[in-house]
Amino acid sequence: MKQAKEGLLKRLLNWTERAGNALPHPATLFALFALAALLLSALGAFLNWEVVHPGTGEEVKPVNLLSHDGIHRILLDMVDNYTSFAPLGIVLVAMLGIGIAEQSGLINAVIRLLVLNSPKHILTFVLVFSGIVSNMASDVGYVLLIPLAGVIFLAVGRHPIAGMAAAFAGVSGGFSANLFLGTIDPLLAGLSEEAARILDPAYEVNATANYYFMVVSTFIIAFAGTFVTEKIVEPRLGTYTGEVQHQEKDFEKLSPLERKGLLYAVLAFTGIFIVTLLGIIPQNGFFRGDDGGLLSSPLIKGVVAMLFFTAGLMGLVYGFVTRVFKNDSDVMNGMGKSMKTLASYLVLVFFAAQFVAYFKWSNLGIILAVKGANLLMNAEIGLIPLMILFIILSATINMLIGSASAKWAILAPIFIPMFMIMGYSPELSQVVYRIGDSVTNIISPMMSFFALIIAFIQKYDEKAGIGTIIATMIPYSIVFFIVWTILLVIWLLLGIPLGPGAGIHYVLPAS
Repeated sequence: MKQAKEGLLKRLLNWTERAGNALPHPATLFALFALAALLLSALGAFLNWEVVHPGTGEEVKPVNLLSHDGIHRILLDMVDNYTSFAPLGIVLVAMLGIGIAEQSGLINAVIRLLVLNSPKHILTFVLVFSGIVSNMASDVGYVLLIPLAGVIFLAVGRHPIAGMAAAFAGVSGGFSANLFLGTIDPLLAGLSEEAARILDPAYEVNATANYYFMVVSTFIIAFAGTFVTEKIVEPRLGTYTGEVQHQEKDFEKLSPLERKGLLYAVLAFTGIFIVTLLGIIPQNGFFRGDDGGLLSSPLIKGVVAMLFFTAGLMGLVYGFVTRVFKNDSDVMNGMGKSMKTLASYLVLVFFAAQFVAYFKWSNLGIILAVKGANLLMNAEIGLIPLMILFIILSATINMLIGSASAKWAILAPIFIPMFMIMGYSPELSQVVYRIGDSVTNIISPMMSFFALIIAFIQKYDEKAGIGTIIATMIPYSIVFFIVWTILLVIWLLLGIPLGPGAGIHYVLPAS
């Protein structure tokens, strides 16, 4: 019986791997989606599809983009589609600031300080927590924290793979939780805003849209990851009997110069924090909006700029104090290196921008949203079951498409308008998607760093493969799904805002 179950699991994992490998590159997928949108617009116009817009009461019909006018618009607006695509500029600016902090070594030093100086009895929690926080700095958690976690666990007499599993759970499984905003927040917010404007052209989604939920999730996921590691994963792995031995040189504690750099970086952050307080505490503060409110302030709407200035200044201070940066050329070269990591993203965004534009021009987004919303409303399944189903859908798709932004660029134009018609905000749709996307990251062979994780674990277990990783990480996926869903249900029942000015419900503007 046991062998039969293992054989079934192996076949299932093999099928998942083959299915994922059979998919084209994400950029190619969007090119195909854009072509499909063009063909579907022509088919819809030919079949005379129509719906009644719930906001204006007007009839909405498909626009044939393969017509004379449609072809002209495709050619004339192709460049504008790309350059005006909301997530593009947001991500580029955010990465410039975070790139300075990353290339200076600031983020590396913060993670090492946090992990290496933690008491042993809270070591697991600190590793999971550090993994979650590291998400603000792109890929540093994968390449630095996960192998370091194995070394640390080995040094204290615990199984190194359990340490790496804990860190991996935080970095990847806790991808949608954080105490700080990272590059993924403005990226997803930009996609959500583009999708929301299919129905409501004036709608804005801020990068802080899910911030309150993210902060609470950080601690919930950190405790859940600690529980799974110490009660399930580590007992299953048992005592480590491999040949790799702990070596003192594996621990690179912070040098006096690095500690000095951190001190000055903290002082720089303190300065920014004080200036921020001076700008928001007075009723006429310079950081308040024109109406005197905080929700309309540049701190909220211009959070990407604040992220750029804060991360950039702290990185500059740290880099010059530690002599990583010796002149302005070093800083600019560091920013350039961070931008190189976005090369494939720039290609993907070109095709994603065309797809979103075609989807919007053709009216297919509104038509599908209205029909889908009517179907769901007639089913009367309620808000909570609806959101749970959306989590499961997102989690399932994540097994085949690794990129969070790529999946959301596909799903957002369909589900955000649909849920808006049903009375639910784009911010809620986004946070539900992020839960589903996170919980299966750690068991998805399509996750871009999955092969790297296998290589890290093979240092301690030469026979480790995809099955090893998935078998180790499945308990995290299950527990994260359960606790995150429970948190979402409580949040919905209490009606707590998801972020500053980001409620759960939405009302279509009067015509």
